[in-house]
This record gives sequence, structure tokens and C-alpha cells, in this order.
Amino acid sequence: MKEWILSFFEILSQLGYLGIALGLMAEIIPSEVVLSYGGYLVSTGKIHFWGALIAGVAGGTIAQLFLYWIGLYGGRPFLDKYGKFLLIKHSHLDASERWFQKYGTGVIFTARFVPIIRHAISIPAGISKMPLSTFSIYTIAAMIPWTVLFLLLGIELGDHWREIKEYAEPVIIPIILLAFASIIIYFLYKKRQ
Repeated sequence: MKEWILSFFEILSQLGYLGIALGLMAEIIPSEVVLSYGGYLVSTGKIHFWGALIAGVAGGTIAQLFLYWIGLYGGRPFLDKYGKFLLIKHSHLDASERWFQKYGTGVIFTARFVPIIRHAISIPAGISKMPLSTFSIYTIAAMIPWTVLFLLLGIELGDHWREIKEYAEPVIIPIILLAFASIIIYFLYKKRQ
């Protein structure tokens, strides 16, 4: 691992629960890696599972709220101009906007389990002025299983938490397929109404 990443994780370790929340809010490193490191910290006894869960859900939700507010107050013109500084590509925005327009507000929950769309989906929710309470409920509901999954994988992996990508792939693919199936079911349900 690169030296700066190891330094980043050392800081997270020193900050404990706050480190997990900040790591998810910063989104410098993918959430699954930050959370698996949190699981590793749980396995060493430095932090407790329930505190890590709360920190993970809070940090992930706050990160999505910032993106929601950027969409709400800045809109697409702001993101076209400054999105690159937030590591948001035009293609990610385009894909998330298509998903949001096609599947509606329910996609906020299921999209959290789909790579690329996962983070950018909050922006069209803000642009479309989705009610903050609805957005928050869907986001928190998705963050809980995501956080639990990667904390448990990190606990299981222990010192091998760096290998999370290899271990998570067999778990993530069924979750992505389930998310797609849920979206299709939701879309069919909405179409019948």
C-alpha cells in the first residue's frame, strides 16, 4: 500500500470512531476499505462494534448529505464546473441522473450498493428537490447494511483487511444483482400505479 494511505489509516486509528466517520466523509479512499479497516480496529479491541457502526452510518450519511446539498443549491452547472475537484466525473453524473429519472426516489436506497452510481445518486436527488427527510431515511437505511457488511468482513479478515477487495467481490456481486432486481421490481410496481 502507498505510504500516504498507511499514514491516513494511522490517523484514522488514532481518531477511533471519529476517524471512521471522517474517512467516510472525505471519500479519499473507498468506503469499503475504510469500513473494513474499522472492522480490523474492532478485532484488535481498539474500538467497539456498535460505536463503529454508528460512526460508519453517520459518516456515510453526512457525506451523501453534502452531495445532496450541492445538487440542491448548486445544481448541474456548479457540478459541471467544479465536480472534478470533488472527484465526480461527468459520466457518473449522467448515469446517476438517468437512474434517478428512470426509477424515482426509491433508487436512493438500491443505488447505494452499485459501484459508480453509489455516490453520485445523491446529486440528482438534490437537483430534483427530493424531500430531505425521504432522502435521509433511504440513505440511512442503505448505510446500515453496507456498514455492517464491511465491518464484519474487516473483523473476519483481521490483519488481512488490506485484501478486502478480493474477499468482498464474491459478496458484493450478489448484492449488486439484488439491488438491480429490487430496482426492476420497484420500477414495475411504480409503472402499475
